[in-house]
Amino acid sequence: MFFSIRSLSVAAVFSLGAVLHAADNPFIGRWALTLPTGGAGWLGVEEKDGALSSSVLWGGGSVVPTAGTKVDGDTLIVTREQKNKEGKLSAIETITAKIEGDALKLTTAKKNAEGKEIGQPAEFAGKRIADIPAKPDLAKVKFGDPIQLLNGKDLTGWRLLKEADNGWSVVDGVLQNRVVKAKDKHFGNLRTDAEFEDFNLKTEVRTQEGSNSGIYLRGIYEVQIMESFGKPLDSHHMGALYSRITPSVNAEKPIGEWQTLDITLVDRHLTVILNGTTIIDNQPVLGCTGGAMTSDEFKPGPLYLQGDHTNVDYRNMVLRPVVK
Repeated sequence: MFFSIRSLSVAAVFSLGAVLHAADNPFIGRWALTLPTGGAGWLGVEEKDGALSSSVLWGGGSVVPTAGTKVDGDTLIVTREQKNKEGKLSAIETITAKIEGDALKLTTAKKNAEGKEIGQPAEFAGKRIADIPAKPDLAKVKFGDPIQLLNGKDLTGWRLLKEADNGWSVVDGVLQNRVVKAKDKHFGNLRTDAEFEDFNLKTEVRTQEGSNSGIYLRGIYEVQIMESFGKPLDSHHMGALYSRITPSVNAEKPIGEWQTLDITLVDRHLTVILNGTTIIDNQPVLGCTGGAMTSDEFKPGPLYLQGDHTNVDYRNMVLRPVVK
C-alpha cells in the first residue's frame, strides 16, 4: 500500500534526516517478516506530512508503533524500545533493512539502556505484501458443502499445534479446554488436520472466568475470544481481529452463556457477526496477527484454537469453503 505526500523542499528533506519522497521510497508498504526465530512477523511503513513512521508485529502480542523510522541512503532503519514491568527502558533494538525487488534483507541488533550490546546481531527476511484487492461482494461469493469440524465425541480431525500439555477434551458434546496454572505446565493450541483457504465459519463459544482464547483463521489471523462483557470497545476484546480491527459495537453476552460467531474470510477481508450483530463488516486485513503460524497470507492453513492461556468451551463448529 502506498501513500501520496505533498512536495517537499530540499531543505525540508534534509531536516527530516534524508527521508525519501514517498514516490521514490521503496520501503513504504507492508512487509511479511520471517523472524530470526523462524516465527511470523509484520512491518508496516508509511509516510504522513513528510515524516516516516512504522509499526511492527514481532511474533506474539500486538501490532505496535516503533520508536523511530528513517531512511539513510539505501537502508531503512527502524528502532524499537523495550521496557520492563516498571516502565523503564531496558533495551533498544535497531532493525536495518535493504531492499531487493519485493524482498527485504534485515538485521536486528540490541543494546541495553547503558548502550552495551545484547547478544549477537541476527539476520532475517521480509517480503512485500501485495495490495489488498477490492472489497468482495459477499452476496456473490459461492460456498461449498458444510464441513462439521467437531464430532461431539472426541478430537478426531484435530491435534496439538506442537508438543505441549493437552487441556482439550470433549465432554457432553462440548470441546473444552481446561488449563492448570503450574510452573511445570504449558498447555497447547489445538489445530485442525485439514487446511483451508477462504471460508465461512459458524460456531458457538462459552467463556469462563477470565477466558482468553482465539480462533486463528488459516493459522494466520486471530479472531479474539475473551470474557469482555461490559467492557469498552477494544481491538483485544471479543470478536476483534486481535490488535488490528476493533469491533464497531459491543455484542458480547455475560460470562457462561453460549455465544454465536459467524466469521467470513474472503480476499483478505473479514466479516464477524457476534450474537447476530455485525461487529466487523467486510473490513480489509492488513497482515498476520500475533501467534500466527506464518506471515504468508497466501497459503492454505488450519483453524487453530488458542489453548495456552485459559479455559474456554466450543461447540457446533461448521465451515463452508469458498468455491472458486
